[in-house]
Amino acid sequence: MRHATTIAATAVLLCALTACGSSGGDGDSKPAAASHSPSPSVDPATAYLATAQGIAFTGTQPTDAELTTLPPQWCTGLNDGHSVEWLFSSGGGALYPNGMNWGTVKKDAYQLVAAGVKAYCPKYLDSVTAELRATGEY
Repeated sequence: MRHATTIAATAVLLCALTACGSSGGDGDSKPAAASHSPSPSVDPATAYLATAQGIAFTGTQPTDAELTTLPPQWCTGLNDGHSVEWLFSSGGGALYPNGMNWGTVKKDAYQLVAAGVKAYCPKYLDSVTAELRATGEY
């Protein structure tokens, strides 16, 4: 399912880029003035799920919906001044990446949180990666 989502998102992006590059001129008209519109941004879910596809989950494979609910919650916790340790703790945020039938080992959980922060709230990436590196498991 994730592969289909990624392929569909890539196809949409390519179609958008192709449409931007086509010209409607008949050859006799002046070239259109170059526009400096911002390039299309990548959906944070797409970037995050690309990393998630490389994770070996325990149990069953989580759905994209299960995985994409976590990063916004991690960002909220980080915005409130909490650490990744707090986010993952059962007494804190209880936002460790696992579900009813799936889970992750800590090293992979750290990869997921770093990817989620990079995609959804990159202003916290430096502090998160520093915290994760200090554990010796990232």
